[in-house]
Amino acid sequence: MFFWKKKKKEEDELPEEQAAGEALEGDGTEYPDDLDNEETAGEAFGAILEETTEGFDDVIDYEAESDADEASEETASEDEPAEEEPVKKKGFFKRLFAGMSKTRNSLADGLRSLFGGSKIDDEFYEELEEILIMADLGVTTTEDILEGLRAKVKEQHIKEPAECRQLLMDTIREQMAVPEDAYEFENRPSVILMVGVNGVGKTTTAGKIAGSLKADGKRVLLAAADTFRAAATEQLIEWSHRAGCEIISAKEGADPAAVVFDAVTAAKARKADVLIVDTAGRLHNKKNLMDELGKINRVIDREYPDAHRETFVVLDGTTGQNALVQAREFNEVTDISGIVITKLDGTAKGGIAIAIQKELGIPVKYIGVGEKIDDMQKFNPDEFTEALFEPVGEDAEQ
Repeated sequence: MFFWKKKKKEEDELPEEQAAGEALEGDGTEYPDDLDNEETAGEAFGAILEETTEGFDDVIDYEAESDADEASEETASEDEPAEEEPVKKKGFFKRLFAGMSKTRNSLADGLRSLFGGSKIDDEFYEELEEILIMADLGVTTTEDILEGLRAKVKEQHIKEPAECRQLLMDTIREQMAVPEDAYEFENRPSVILMVGVNGVGKTTTAGKIAGSLKADGKRVLLAAADTFRAAATEQLIEWSHRAGCEIISAKEGADPAAVVFDAVTAAKARKADVLIVDTAGRLHNKKNLMDELGKINRVIDREYPDAHRETFVVLDGTTGQNALVQAREFNEVTDISGIVITKLDGTAKGGIAIAIQKELGIPVKYIGVGEKIDDMQKFNPDEFTEALFEPVGEDAEQ
């Protein structure tokens, strides 16, 4: 319609007779003589309009769609609060506490009965062992916890089971201690390789950690080096948008090491604080995985020798002991420096986090309890231990 209005405006600026003449001449169209007839004239000018605006449909549609999109966005912004609005967010501890409810509930009944008993004896420790194993702490980790608890009970001359609750929490907290230099990668130019089997949330985790670092003022670059899984690159691109980070990617099937080379070059040129590399997770074929990770590591060693290096294995908390098996196997093919556990809000066996750190001697550095970008945070042993246990006293009332 805008073309017709423009044409009409130009005609209005001409003398009446000249405008009428020019409007009907020179285009080769045959017009009826009876232009004074309103119906005939309408049909004639309808033909002019149709021919004149031919080819402009896309433009008109585009503008209409654009206006509709803008109106939709304005309506959405007015009616719905921004997803990332901090004042609407619960603190991460509250989300962790809520997310760990399945694990906590699986422990609660047994521990409530146990700590409400009358004495500490072999039967007490046997029952506690069963409760902890059911929460997927594993036999080895459970035995170590019980050994530490026995020593504290003896040393402090504890007689009442109720007094063991805090001792048990302290013992678990000690098992989960994070080294002081666990997050050294935040303080110097670093490269983080993300490894893990398909389906554990590895690509999503890369985006969430990028978002967390970006929120702390770091310049983060993502590298989409999982070029074998369909849509992995598109997924990481979407997370890069959410995190507000740049990304280096290539077409599906490209050489992952070549993607990493480009990413390292870009990271140095753009002075990125952290480069996060999402890799393919083909654990079923260890040789291929080892070869691929070996090529990637050689590229980084050669092109970015001064960078601090980290390799995080991402594990699905809902898989329980299978997550521990995966962590062991990945640790055989590459040097794992940190563990990320996802989906803790979907399992009653969150104790696997304790088992993995204890049995492998590798610290848990991040945990996830939801799908949103800030539902993954640095691991805090104190908060995790608190979230494992049923609140009592004043805590229970809050």
